[in-house]
Amino acid sequence: MKSTPEPGVEPNAADLRERVLRLLARREHCRAELARKLAAAGFDVDDVQPLLDEFEAKNWLSDRRFAESWVADHRAKAGSVKLAYELRQRGVRDDVIEAVLGDNRDSETERARAVWEKKFGAPPVDAAGKARQMRFLQSRGFTPEAIRRVIKGDGTLDGSM
Repeated sequence: MKSTPEPGVEPNAADLRERVLRLLARREHCRAELARKLAAAGFDVDDVQPLLDEFEAKNWLSDRRFAESWVADHRAKAGSVKLAYELRQRGVRDDVIEAVLGDNRDSETERARAVWEKKFGAPPVDAAGKARQMRFLQSRGFTPEAIRRVIKGDGTLDGSM
């Protein structure tokens, strides 16, 4: 396996192609993430963009596939608000995020309930407890509607509040 180029030595096109293939072989990456990594490694942006275009055309690089993979790996502990934020931070376009998260909207309440049960397990007994549980679920990135359903027990929990 080839390491990063020596200091003062310009990386060439063969190094670039090899680096991108190695990165994609490990896991899915979004285009922006790859571009950042390659720029940090000293590759010229004028060489990087055409190669990434080629890889997208061959479907070796896909922001949609990256987003689906990211959501699959992180949805058990995070809501759609947090997942969308994290994907935006990685450079995924909003239309891709909406498409991927739209497929998971129906499970938001169930995922919020699972996270809530693991942390609390019982409905809040007072307003302070309710606020604490709501803040916890909000910090995990669940939608206000999912939080309301979990805390109020709209068909997902036994209990009244």
